Amino acid sequence: MAESNASKELKETLYLNRKNGGLRLSEEEIRKAEEYAEGYKRFLDAGKTEREAVSASIAMAEEKGFVPYEYGKKYAPGDRVYWNNRGKSLILAVMGTQPIENGVNLMAAHIDSPRIDLKGCPLYEQDELALFKTHYYGGIRKYQWVAMPLSLHGVIVRADGSSVTVRIGEDPGDPVFCITDLLPHLAADQRKRTLDAGIKGEELNILIGSYPFRDDETSERVKLNIMKLLNEKYGIVEADFLSAELELVPAFPASDLGFDRSLIGGYGQDDRVCGYTALTATLEAVAPARTVVTVLADKEEIGSVGNTGLNTSVLEYFISDLAKPFGVDGRRVLSNSKCLSADVNAAFDPTFPDVHEKRNACFINYGVVVTKFTGSGGKSGTSDASAEFTGEVRRMLDKGGVLWQTGELGKVDQGGGGTVALYIASRNVDVIDVGVPVLSMHAPFEVVSKVDVWSTYRAFTVFAQHC
Repeated sequence: MAESNASKELKETLYLNRKNGGLRLSEEEIRKAEEYAEGYKRFLDAGKTEREAVSASIAMAEEKGFVPYEYGKKYAPGDRVYWNNRGKSLILAVMGTQPIENGVNLMAAHIDSPRIDLKGCPLYEQDELALFKTHYYGGIRKYQWVAMPLSLHGVIVRADGSSVTVRIGEDPGDPVFCITDLLPHLAADQRKRTLDAGIKGEELNILIGSYPFRDDETSERVKLNIMKLLNEKYGIVEADFLSAELELVPAFPASDLGFDRSLIGGYGQDDRVCGYTALTATLEAVAPARTVVTVLADKEEIGSVGNTGLNTSVLEYFISDLAKPFGVDGRRVLSNSKCLSADVNAAFDPTFPDVHEKRNACFINYGVVVTKFTGSGGKSGTSDASAEFTGEVRRMLDKGGVLWQTGELGKVDQGGGGTVALYIASRNVDVIDVGVPVLSMHAPFEVVSKVDVWSTYRAFTVFAQHC
């Protein structure tokens, strides 16, 4: 039976209508999304670690007139400052025209991603091959990291206190590294393992060389040859690994994905996609009504711990220091503040539909996803935004013409995860999660939509001007 015009009109009025952004956005806006994606891909390639992401962000900020924050200085409307926290996290602020006691508009993303770290004593030789011992960082699926090219990034602090930056495997002609795996012909016992134990943590060993040192009859000649090369290039000895932060990440660049180039594939998009969109929205904020503060944090993947994560007083101290010259208590500023916790959500994957409850999932190309709560089970480990603030964000996005959707992180009892939202909410700030839907999250090669990346940038741009 054909549906009447009256019922169609009533459904359009009363039902929640969602539609693919490829149909909803104009051709001009899709073109802008594709242009914006080019800068984003360059950022991904330049910032494969939290240190590199901070350096790339500072370079972009300084081009837009941001200067280092000075403690005790009373900043005027329109002033643009940044604070570099130990080279691993970053806070930026654009001073608003309203008094700071009215609160700030806060965006908080993280720029660390799952990876493979080196242990403190990593270098060893076994059966005339040189290898690194590792300790993985964050929630990885270990089997995904084997038999693929890896690059080495980080910093080594020598015994005299001097440091050297390491970045090997990204430039043409650079060597790469890898974790070896069994050939299927000899993997009968390995196949009996569960998927989670298919590759064990202590099997994530990095192959780094095979030539022996030629000039002497000694043990561990391959290790000695590698150490000789490292000493010649970086001036280090083996003990210097004890004071190093060295990370293995995928060696390939971010790239367009699909015949239509509608998607972006690459490493570290959780959560540098939100870091980049929040950063660029902040850099383009001009004379906002409320002061805009953007945090690019470290350590989210392991619980936001340490003095560069957000489960600390770092943000609270910065807000207090910013407000003190005005004679305003930082607690008052925070209590009047609003925050978009800029983090990704798991996009519905038609290959694995059973982990999602489809009516409450987010989809590729449907725009930025607003996630009222994350956590696991009975909302454990979340902040759960209030109805009032959720409604305010709805109105803001609609008024700004932003393509947006809502979504939960999978079925209720399927698993779950968290963001930095609960740490910011604990400072009495209104906060909700807003970010990009991602396929293959936490894998070495994650996938996002250009439409969704653009929509997230648009959401943060609108928020930066929101009163």
